[in-house]
Amino acid sequence: MIEEKKVTSEEAVLIGVITQHQNEEQANEYLDELEFLTLTAGGVAVKRFTQNLDMPNPKTFLGTGKLEEVKAYMDLHHIETAIFDDELSSSQLRNIEKVLNCKVLDRTNLILDIFASRAQTSYARTQVELAQCQYLLPRLTRLWTHLERQKGGIGLRGPGETEIETDRRIIRDKIVLLKEKLKVIDKQMAVQRKNRGKMVRVALVGYTNVGKSTLMNVISKSDVFAENKLFATLDTTVRKVVIKNIPFLLTDTVGFIRKLPTQLVESFKSTLDEVREADLLLHVVDISHPTFEDHIASVNKILAEIKSADKPVIMVFNKIDAYKHETIDEDDLVTEKTKEHYTLEEWKKTWMNKLDNNCLFISALNKENLEEFKEKVFEEVKKIHISRFPYNDFLYEEYTEEG
Repeated sequence: MIEEKKVTSEEAVLIGVITQHQNEEQANEYLDELEFLTLTAGGVAVKRFTQNLDMPNPKTFLGTGKLEEVKAYMDLHHIETAIFDDELSSSQLRNIEKVLNCKVLDRTNLILDIFASRAQTSYARTQVELAQCQYLLPRLTRLWTHLERQKGGIGLRGPGETEIETDRRIIRDKIVLLKEKLKVIDKQMAVQRKNRGKMVRVALVGYTNVGKSTLMNVISKSDVFAENKLFATLDTTVRKVVIKNIPFLLTDTVGFIRKLPTQLVESFKSTLDEVREADLLLHVVDISHPTFEDHIASVNKILAEIKSADKPVIMVFNKIDAYKHETIDEDDLVTEKTKEHYTLEEWKKTWMNKLDNNCLFISALNKENLEEFKEKVFEEVKKIHISRFPYNDFLYEEYTEEG
């Protein structure tokens, strides 16, 4: 009888810092996200380490004592991967590896690794490979010796895995070739966008894992991959949708994340072009997430960076079925009421009340309030459609009668 081989997840420790720019609560939130990223990459976080510092140590990120503490724990429990919540310089990586004698990854490397495993199309793979090469170039010397003693796993998928002998010149040449390849594809995609005509374009934007693809599937009756993991969607999907009597194009885009690697923003230029050229943005938010307001701020920051912050936006607060709040007993005169105690109705009376009715609360998974969602999208698309085709109003009536 042949014994089945058990597939075990790669164990890792997570490491973050508490600084004057990042308090303990924020550090823990980022580590929660880093743990989810680790899970998405196929690993499992077994321990967290944090340290209070005015600023990260320029040589070893952590202080010497804390680094020795991390090493002692990893040696005792035979853990061979350490993941840091910030991007590390080449010298920091080299110095940390000398102390820990293990595989060391940073947040950027982890995100790039997830992208490498999730990229399905040739275009997405080219974009990811370019971002990886740009990340690897300044870390090349360290990485090759590092790879020689590793057997693979998280952070080692992609261009470096099979080309240990590659030198800086070849990597630079590869970057040039990848950029040229992307330019050709960019032109092709620009032609595709142009060939779509003047049809109104609506883009789903938002933080990663907020339910954009699920909403896309429900509205367009398509079959876009959706999963409860970060970056389930990398490839841009465009579907023609008709609500009542008006057709429009609905685009599902890659999710954003805090501390998004600059290499990815650059290499995913064409994906972001879909957002830039959209007439209307549906900013999807996971209202059940405890820090959804931070997610909104992160998305708005990236929208500003790609010069799309001034577009018409409908805020779509998704996952109302999963929303939970802490309750306070009526007789409790001590506990101060905070955002954690807000009901959905109370949230609607906060800053959300100032969104000029461009605010919806839905559950894409359970199809709650979708009729209200469709009605709102229809009204906004109709405004844009009429401004673009002011003399075609009679078509609406004809379309309705025929349909």
